[in-house]
Amino acid sequence: MTYNSSMYKKLERVIVKHPRDAFISQEHLEGAWKTYNYLEEPNFDEALCEYKGFIEILEKYVAQIDYLPAIDKVGLDSIYAHDPVKFTPAGAIILKSGKQLRQPEAAVYKDFLIEKGIPIVGELTGDAVSDGGDIVWLDDKTLVVGRGYRTNDEAIRQLKEITAPFVEEFIIVQLPHDQGEAECLHLMSFISMVDKDLAVVHSPLMPVFFRQLLLERGIQLVEVPKVEYDSLGCNVLALAPRICVIVEGNESTKQQLLDAGATVYEYKGREISVLGTGGPTCLTSPVIRN
Repeated sequence: MTYNSSMYKKLERVIVKHPRDAFISQEHLEGAWKTYNYLEEPNFDEALCEYKGFIEILEKYVAQIDYLPAIDKVGLDSIYAHDPVKFTPAGAIILKSGKQLRQPEAAVYKDFLIEKGIPIVGELTGDAVSDGGDIVWLDDKTLVVGRGYRTNDEAIRQLKEITAPFVEEFIIVQLPHDQGEAECLHLMSFISMVDKDLAVVHSPLMPVFFRQLLLERGIQLVEVPKVEYDSLGCNVLALAPRICVIVEGNESTKQQLLDAGATVYEYKGREISVLGTGGPTCLTSPVIRN
């Protein structure tokens, strides 16, 4: 069994967390949204409705969707199932979030993977912190890791060691301060690979060397404007090469993707995505892509 080392190959198996199990209830949201730094309090019923639409898109392409359990050790952000683990061809790496409130998610995820019989190839230890959103497979043999507030040097050292058997090129991208430590800027905040030669990017946040590297590799860039970056236009999930899922309302991004020959599915994502700043890639942890 080969697990995932791609951001764009055909998605066959994915792990998600239902808002019913992450948000719990309107009362729970009312007490927790400020703690988790959401833009405002999500509407619980509307979140369930949005998620139904999102899952219906996934089900068109993905054969197996696994749901993380409801568990009181974790909070609202556990809906963003991408961050506590990262998959390699041999199995999962258990991470440790740079957001302290999210750190309990790793142990819950580990138990879940063991229960599902999914192998674990490594686990961050000691002072290492990293979020899945900072780790991008550019292709099968190239791993890019963002060094920022959510991923530190020790995590990068450990990740390099753990992934050595699968990776030929390990690239470190220094992330900007941007909105500061309390906000969440991941590497995946400004790049989504949607095919081997097509990436959705927000160039103003990209280090020059990294942008040049993409262009040198023949990767076409879909440029997300600032207004759509703010509404998660740069956060694009590939269900297969050039088959994309985006939060609705990002018209320029959508049009550029269509012009590049992509199929684009949209979901209403105000409650489940925009308010918690987690788009479709954040909502999904791809286990197997082929």
